[in-house]
Amino acid sequence: QVHLVESGGGSVQDGGSVRLSCAASGFQNSRVCMAWFRGTPGKEREGVAVIAADRSTQYADSVQGRFTISKDSAQNIVYLQRNRLKPEDTAMYYCAADVSSWGVCRGVAAQIRFFAYWGQGTQVTVAS
Repeated sequence: QVHLVESGGGSVQDGGSVRLSCAASGFQNSRVCMAWFRGTPGKEREGVAVIAADRSTQYADSVQGRFTISKDSAQNIVYLQRNRLKPEDTAMYYCAADVSSWGVCRGVAAQIRFFAYWGQGTQVTVAS
C-alpha cells in the first residue's frame, strides 16, 4: 500500500526559505511521477512542480526560479526547496504520485485525476 507523508510546513517570513519533504513508501517500482500541488480554500489544487523517474522536472510559471523539486531515490524522499517566498505562496502543500505513466510526467498542469496517491498535506504560511 502506497503512503505519502509530507513534513516541513509552518510559518515563514516574506522572502524566507523552507524545504518540504515527502516520504514515500509502498511503490512496486521506481516508474513514478512525483508532484507537489498546493491548494487554498475555495480553489482547485494547482500543480507546483513535478519530477519524473529520470529526474527531469517541470515547474509552474509562478514558482519557476524560486522552487526546486528533487528526490533521494535511496531514501524514497521527494523534496521541494522553496526560496524567496511570497505571501501568495501561502497554501496547503500536497505530495502526489502518478503511477499510470511509467515514470513520465504529463506536465505540471496535469489534471489531478492522474494522481492516484496523495499525502495529507502540510500547511505553509508566509507572513508579509
